[in-house]
Amino acid sequence: MGERDDTLKQAQTALQAGDFARGLALAEQVLSDAPDDSDALYMAAVAQRFLKQFDDARATMLRLHAASPEFGRAWQEAGHLARNAGDSDAAIAAYARAVQFNPALEASWSAQAKLLRVADRAAEAQAAEAQAHRLVKLPREVLAVMHHLHEGRLLRAEEICRAYLRKHPRDVEGMRLLAQIGIKLGILDDAEFLLESAVTFEPDNIQLRLDYMDALRRRQKFEQSRTQAEALHKRDPDNPLFQSHLAIESMQTGDYDRAFDLFDKVLVRLPDDPATLTSRGHALKTTGRSGDAVASYRAALAAKPDHGDAYYALANLKTYSFSDEEMRAMRAQIDQTNLAFMDRVHLCFALGKAHEDREEYEASFAFYEEGNALKRAQTRYSADAMSEELARQKQACTPELFAKHEGAGDPSPDPIFILGLPRAGSTLLEQILASHSQVDGTLELPNILALAHRLRGRKAGQSRYPGIVHELDAEQLAACGADFIENTRIHRQGAPFFIDKMPNNFRHIGLIHLILPNAKIIDARRDPMDCCFSGFKQLFAEGQEFTYGLTEVGRYYSDYVDLMTHWDEVLPGKVLRVQHEDVLDDLEGQTRRMLDYLGLPFEHACLDFHQTDRAVRTASSEQVRQPINRKGQGAWKPFEPWLGDLKAALGPLDPTR
Repeated sequence: MGERDDTLKQAQTALQAGDFARGLALAEQVLSDAPDDSDALYMAAVAQRFLKQFDDARATMLRLHAASPEFGRAWQEAGHLARNAGDSDAAIAAYARAVQFNPALEASWSAQAKLLRVADRAAEAQAAEAQAHRLVKLPREVLAVMHHLHEGRLLRAEEICRAYLRKHPRDVEGMRLLAQIGIKLGILDDAEFLLESAVTFEPDNIQLRLDYMDALRRRQKFEQSRTQAEALHKRDPDNPLFQSHLAIESMQTGDYDRAFDLFDKVLVRLPDDPATLTSRGHALKTTGRSGDAVASYRAALAAKPDHGDAYYALANLKTYSFSDEEMRAMRAQIDQTNLAFMDRVHLCFALGKAHEDREEYEASFAFYEEGNALKRAQTRYSADAMSEELARQKQACTPELFAKHEGAGDPSPDPIFILGLPRAGSTLLEQILASHSQVDGTLELPNILALAHRLRGRKAGQSRYPGIVHELDAEQLAACGADFIENTRIHRQGAPFFIDKMPNNFRHIGLIHLILPNAKIIDARRDPMDCCFSGFKQLFAEGQEFTYGLTEVGRYYSDYVDLMTHWDEVLPGKVLRVQHEDVLDDLEGQTRRMLDYLGLPFEHACLDFHQTDRAVRTASSEQVRQPINRKGQGAWKPFEPWLGDLKAALGPLDPTR
């Protein structure tokens, strides 16, 4: 145990013994070296409340919310402070946020229930009481797993949960929690298996089925996920929750007519439901009906004016201009102190885009920076850890390794991997190639990343991947390749070749070559400043945590270029590099170059890519439906006064040097 952990352990012991002055002193000792330490801030706030230092406690809580915006216990403590001050509404809101981030906080459910009873909100009070009662009945180990899971201590949660399941192998709640841990760790195949087994044990458990659907969707097993949604819908066809889930699963399988019909049925019952209106807007956008999407997003905002998701969805169209009235509405919402965390994040990015469109660059950057800072605090991404992970690829993937396994793997030539960094122009390349009669466009497929996760093993801090590739034999490599071909078949429409556009696959080119030696790989590259700043401005759904800081995204780009240089050296000629700016300068020439590399004849439809009718599910969906243009080129230049950290992180790659 390190000095910090030992001091916090002493502070916790002091608080439990009622020695709040000593607990506060020990917490402040940790904070003197680490002012944003969430555990120390929490203990300090608790001690200050019991010492009746309420102003200090509230100030500490503000620091804690900034350092760890989704720390459930912090919101519980905020609820206690508000309750002591006699502000019942604020206390109820804080307790509700506490259980949103950590549903295992029995004290928050109980306190919330009492306040709701006093406020004559009987139905809500009854629901909160039921949750508190459910938690009280749970085994102690299961409750501990829930706390660790929702407070980010995944490995400890996994350790306790596996020990519990060894004694209680058919406990479905334990299985469900272990699956949730697996999803957060990216071990999706195990999560799917656990939930499939749990559903077999308790087929009428609705939460299990919803979790199972989520796991299947994350694995992009959309037909199976839809089957689960159909089963729930058949059970109760008029249930809006089941209708909504089936609509979303129908979207994933490309049945947009069914999705729209189900969304409409939900809206008959719940005409002002902002989540449904927003999901419907996403479906309309994906199918190219941007005008109807705008109307649906606006309806969501009319129903819930602080619905940041809808504001960001409008901004993320990339073609929408906010009115003066909408700008004022967004500013009014973001000034609210009780705005929910993700609503604030969404509004920051939306306001950043809105001010950028008006050429108000200082205000724009301030909002982009605030939104990124919030996400950075949430994700706790480590640039050092990522640099080390990519360096291990260089150490493990040597010429000797590839010479040893020459001729191994599955021989299928079907896959075309387009990879690199997000916002580098990969969606444009995919749209060009998917316009060819012999190429299917699919999605950002998770299969290679999932394989890498499986190869890592389970031992904390001791990842076996990528070193384990030296231990795999020809039969195992061929099996991995065959699994990839089989598991991605669901996304294809019958063309001989198909595209996997997962950008992060650049980390695993060595693994791809070993299991699929005849696959083609295209590196979509863009000017460093354009690419990095575009990523910084984009709020991603998940998986691109390196974009939430100028230093972080600059270092990641530099590490990416370094690793791609390594792949060029150990696998010469394997990767075709396509520079985005070259495509803008000579669309036909670069298109022919890509088709020659793929061994495909030229088709003029590739040049008319913007007319290709297909669902596009990335942030560039509206942009690739327009003829080629240079709107994004040099977009960072008006922001240059604030981009010093990015330039420093890029170092020699900074094109302005």
